[in-house]
Amino acid sequence: MLTYYTRLSTKLFGWIPKKYPEIIKPVKSTLPKAGIKQTPNNYVSTVCLTTFIGYSISLLSLLFLVLVVLELNIFLMIISVIFFPLVISLIVFTIGLFYPYQKVLSRSRNISTNLPFAIAHMGAIAASGIPPSAIFKLLAEFKEYDVLSEEMKKIVRNIDVFGLDPMSAMREVANRTPSEKFKQLLLGLVSTIEGGGDLKTYLKNAGEQALFTWRMRRQKYLQQLSAYAEFYTGLLIAAPLFIVSLFSVMYMIQPELGGFDILILMRMSIYLLVPSLNLGFLVFLQTTQIEM
Repeated sequence: MLTYYTRLSTKLFGWIPKKYPEIIKPVKSTLPKAGIKQTPNNYVSTVCLTTFIGYSISLLSLLFLVLVVLELNIFLMIISVIFFPLVISLIVFTIGLFYPYQKVLSRSRNISTNLPFAIAHMGAIAASGIPPSAIFKLLAEFKEYDVLSEEMKKIVRNIDVFGLDPMSAMREVANRTPSEKFKQLLLGLVSTIEGGGDLKTYLKNAGEQALFTWRMRRQKYLQQLSAYAEFYTGLLIAAPLFIVSLFSVMYMIQPELGGFDILILMRMSIYLLVPSLNLGFLVFLQTTQIEM
């Protein structure tokens, strides 16, 4: 189904990335790091088709609302039919272009979380004296490392399928990985092996440094969570209670405030403002959290 959708989008909108190659530039280097197995032309064409579908659905839905449900004058009707579908399509197109960036950030965070433990694992395996290619094969089978296991599989694929030597295989993956830390690890492994250094010592030092950094990040995030909890208690629990109590007292004295009914303001605070603030806080936590 996805393959058919990609072919259809390329057939209908493949001319757009060819005519406007500057659209491809933002995603050209990002797609491999995001793990999206599409060419830049196909991906941009897919985004264009999705945008067209979003525009069509929003236009038909708005026409139904305007003509059947809502009673608007002709001016508002024309403005709504022209403006809102364009806004929806612009949002869909923007999300489509920036999705690979979000995917890269997500994969990078996942790799950074598992990397300290993977390095320690690699050091323990290297102590037995087996070659680096065998180390990558063993770690590629550990699904607990998630995205990091996928990166290890790419190195194994480069060696077993494409016939590259281990050094070239590591360099190729280092240039495409979304994690700068994993890139530095691979390049460090290449330099150590080519320079005749001790692989066990390098992995031991790298593992200790990575674990120390991971502990510091976790401790800092826990401190931030403590500050967030105090902020949430003060702003999103105590403040709404104070506002509702204040509106109740004001309503007994003066039922209107600035020409607005205080009961309406109270309902808007309870059913609109408070849920919106809580939703915004949840989004904030989701974007700032680190995997542990």
